[in-house]
Amino acid sequence: MDLIPKPDQVVAAAGNVAHTLLYGGLADLRPMPRTLIDDGVLREVYHYRPAADVAETGDPVLLVNPLAAPSLCFDLRRDCSLVEHLVTGGRPTYLVEYGQVSFKDRGLGMEHWVDEVLPEAIRAVHEHSGGRGVHLVGWSLGGIFALLVAADRTDLPIASLTVIGSPVDVTKVPLMAPVRPLLNIGQGAGLVTRAYRALGGVPTPLVNWAFTAASAQKVVTKPLAVLTHLDDTEYLKQMEAVTRFMSNMTAYPGRTFGQLYHRFVKGNALAKGRMEIGDRTIDLAAISVPVLVFAGNTDGIAPLAAVRAVVPLLTGSPQVRFEVVPGGHLGMLTGRAARGTTWEAIDEWVAEWSAGPLPVRKAAGRSRKAPAKKAAAKKTAAKKAAAKKTAAKKAAAKKTAAKKAPARKKAAKKAASPGAIGSNPTRRYGSSGSRALGQR
Repeated sequence: MDLIPKPDQVVAAAGNVAHTLLYGGLADLRPMPRTLIDDGVLREVYHYRPAADVAETGDPVLLVNPLAAPSLCFDLRRDCSLVEHLVTGGRPTYLVEYGQVSFKDRGLGMEHWVDEVLPEAIRAVHEHSGGRGVHLVGWSLGGIFALLVAADRTDLPIASLTVIGSPVDVTKVPLMAPVRPLLNIGQGAGLVTRAYRALGGVPTPLVNWAFTAASAQKVVTKPLAVLTHLDDTEYLKQMEAVTRFMSNMTAYPGRTFGQLYHRFVKGNALAKGRMEIGDRTIDLAAISVPVLVFAGNTDGIAPLAAVRAVVPLLTGSPQVRFEVVPGGHLGMLTGRAARGTTWEAIDEWVAEWSAGPLPVRKAAGRSRKAPAKKAAAKKTAAKKAAAKKTAAKKAAAKKTAAKKAPARKKAAKKAASPGAIGSNPTRRYGSSGSRALGQR
């Protein structure tokens, strides 16, 4: 609103206030309808029901939720929902989320998500969609999980990866700079370690506080922002939806948080492309599918440099594309500007790498359901893994060679329209729009 509001601004503001008082809000917060197709320990896989007038076609997309954040990140509100965008476009759309973490889950480590949750979700989607390749879209820590699984399980029917706002080099996160020296004070079970062990993890109130602290400026200025935007219905809808999202954070299991804290935050393990999970080291260079990486140009939680650090590590991928889009950590995924930037780039990427039915290859020899037999099967698993790597290299070489010719044609077409979303890995979106979105 102007300092001295115009008559139309006064009328719009009055209407927004009246609607909020009468109906409890402005935003349409109805979730997109979905059906549970698979579940397990802290694993729920949903299929979003197709729109009444749209038939599902093409490869499926599996949205990978981060820990602690609600799946509302993908379905924030009507007209600002990646799920709604995909479903109304006819794309088979699925989601994996983790339910409510409780104290009894404190012993679960990252291997639970990397060995069990995400692989089982991929298999469920593959079967439910008629044997097609699965395109993973992971936001924040969900993107890190997707990268680790794709590197570790080359037997899974993964068609492509899309990683949104996932910081790989945490030394490049400004929010961490003031506290990094404190992480190295003392050895062994320090204050942080003793705290999360005693609590069984990081409880929901602390997760809410941490997310709020990352956007402290927005929280402080929120009352003023509401007053100055009383006439902007879309702005108020978005703020209402984001407030609901932040109030639905969940807890971190103790052991998982400990691994993230010691290896990811304190040790910055992924900056070199490797991380220890369970009894092995996972190398991101083993990823053999195309990867699309998004960074938000006002993201304080996962800034450009922290996200871009993954690009040189993906040496085994046939194509890596890095896109900078407007918005903060949540805004780049589901803000108002995401409709014409992030979502369109995802549409183009999935369409480009869709190949129809994709058979499941034999597992690399590691048994997930009989951990007691792991030691006895190590030698056999090692031989199978070596043979698997050789076969994977040959298959990747053939696949790359087969795609070169059509890739050149696509590149020629894209060159004719340089403004197309996703056509230029060095393209940058307007900073003024990004700053505006970052304040919403």
